[in-house]
Amino acid sequence: MLTVYWFPISYAFLSFPAAALLFTLPFLLVQYRRHGYVNKYRALLLYLFLLYLLNAVFLILLPLPPSVHNSPPAAGSYAQWIPFHFVLDVLKETGVDWERPATYFRLLGERAVLQVAFNVLLTVPFGMFLRYYFRTGWLACLLLTLGLSLFFEATQVTGIYGIYDYPYRLFDVDDAMTNTAGGLLGFVAAEWLSKRLPRIDKLDERVDLAAKRVSYTRRGLAFLIDWCVLNPVLAALAVLRVPFPYVIAVAAYFIVLPYLTNGQTLGKWSVRIRLRGAGSRVRLRELLIRYGLLYGAVGGINALMAGLGARGAGDSVLILPLLLAVFAVNAAFAIHLVICLFNRKRRLFYERRSGTEHVITPKARKARRIETG
Repeated sequence: MLTVYWFPISYAFLSFPAAALLFTLPFLLVQYRRHGYVNKYRALLLYLFLLYLLNAVFLILLPLPPSVHNSPPAAGSYAQWIPFHFVLDVLKETGVDWERPATYFRLLGERAVLQVAFNVLLTVPFGMFLRYYFRTGWLACLLLTLGLSLFFEATQVTGIYGIYDYPYRLFDVDDAMTNTAGGLLGFVAAEWLSKRLPRIDKLDERVDLAAKRVSYTRRGLAFLIDWCVLNPVLAALAVLRVPFPYVIAVAAYFIVLPYLTNGQTLGKWSVRIRLRGAGSRVRLRELLIRYGLLYGAVGGINALMAGLGARGAGDSVLILPLLLAVFAVNAAFAIHLVICLFNRKRRLFYERRSGTEHVITPKARKARRIETG
């Protein structure tokens, strides 16, 4: 029977890279906003939790019926409501001779016993994560594990919420009971584990955010958010036929807004960074140099090329020289960026010229303590 479980487990591990990729963006945003940096140990635990959830879901759902037009359950009922009915299953199916204790070991290989053991073990890691990482109490662990089990049972009994014509597994109250027991067992085991692993609430005690370097991953995420905000604005300005939409949008968002917010855009705010210049506040001149070089020189020639393409100027005599210029600028910038990525001492040219850099912003509460202290 144990071989039945390897099939969904293998699918969970195969799908983990794709799930981890989708999980990474919200994970980074939450870590940057809440903690100001990404702790490797915390990241390892959360990705392990994701892997566990994938395994649990696949173990519950797989194998699926061969067709969505499946047959109704042979039992004629969609639910089993008798608590501890598994005891009757064990007594009915067992080959154990209760008068011969030496035969008791046969229980370990019987379907009904293994099913109960599986349902308990399925949620043990869930209870451990709840106590160790999420710092929940026993009552919250009980309710959350019961909720997870009911979610599993509801998914099965509804044929994955109507995808299949009929449920392909029954709702079993014993499953909910044993799943909940497994969560509480994991909660108890986490007490022993907590004494041998770093405390989650103490991971950030000795971290000096002011001394941490702002990574290119963090800056890239801020860049992505900024342009997700700015692109609809550019499209709206173009539809309204506002002259020079690129210049207006970039100047307003990357120069005026950071000047008013002391170096922050929505993207930078989202990942808790800001621009810092020579003084306590970033100056207008520094912003003009920084973004004039980045979005005026590098971005501007790309925007000009895109604008000519949108207006159908592809046959213009200037298009070939402009294409060559765009390629040369982008290639030079890409090489420069790669060099700076692998050499931490080197700064991007527009940062060096403007005298600006990114720094991590402290939490609002901590910032107020610094100002009043």
